[in-house]
Amino acid sequence: MQEATVFIGVDVSKAELIISLGPEHRPRSVVNDSASIADWLREVPPHALIAMESTGRYHGLLAHLASQAGLKVFVLNARDVYFYAQALGTRAKTDGVDARVIARYLAEHHGHLHPWQPRSRVQQRLQDLLTRRAQLATQRSAVRQIVTGVDASDIDTSGLQRAFDALLKAMDSKMQELVASDARLSAGCQRLLTITGVGPQTSVLLATLFSRFDFGNADALVAYCGLDPRPNDSGMRHGRRRLSKRGPALLRRQIYLVGLAASHSKALKPLYEAIRAKGFATTAAFIILGRKLLRVAFAVWKGVESFDAQRLLPKNDLQKT
Repeated sequence: MQEATVFIGVDVSKAELIISLGPEHRPRSVVNDSASIADWLREVPPHALIAMESTGRYHGLLAHLASQAGLKVFVLNARDVYFYAQALGTRAKTDGVDARVIARYLAEHHGHLHPWQPRSRVQQRLQDLLTRRAQLATQRSAVRQIVTGVDASDIDTSGLQRAFDALLKAMDSKMQELVASDARLSAGCQRLLTITGVGPQTSVLLATLFSRFDFGNADALVAYCGLDPRPNDSGMRHGRRRLSKRGPALLRRQIYLVGLAASHSKALKPLYEAIRAKGFATTAAFIILGRKLLRVAFAVWKGVESFDAQRLLPKNDLQKT
């Protein structure tokens, strides 16, 4: 007789894990370190499913060790769990309550969830560098903004800016070194770089993503990135479409920048202008253009086609060329 599936919800923090095996069990606490987690995982039955919210880097150790132990792991979107808890009418918010909610969410929705997949060493290193690079670039811009408009003629900030630039350059060099060490990543990045608007950082980001997940089609990729427009209709009313924004924020930002860069290019400026002519605002047009190029990047990565800007242009512009 097949044993019943055990649904385990884990509320993760930097210091500890609060674990729930369902409403009939009292939540327990485990220190968030390798030895303590490994000890607890030895008690977990092999048919158990484990879920946790995405919490920056703090959930990574548990997800990795549980996956290594042969367990099926799910890393949930925190917004989904939050709204689920609201729908349940949950009045209290404690770590134990959160863990129970996660366990219940897993029990009800596991059939539609995708198991977490561990990254390879190169993929993990690249993802860490991409994340830190984005954070560093944001801090560099913040420093520039701080001194803008201030009389700092007798204060030299150029050294700080040079330090930022040197660190960013070192990160870029390390990423290229890691890409070169993996034949599939290297070849894929070279193909992606042929796409208008895609630069070195975007090519590495997309190659890391594509090499990890085998998306069934371009629609699945767009949805993963949170770039899928969601309808807001009721009866005869057609509400404004908004992006789901369910995927990684860094990925959405990079696709937006791809659209921005492509809009200024000679090859794809006519497409951008055609999108704007339909009444879309500037930001929306950048996103739409970036989303189109994301679909192209998916096909280029899979080797289905090479990039051809002419195929994206409006028919009127094609007739002029």
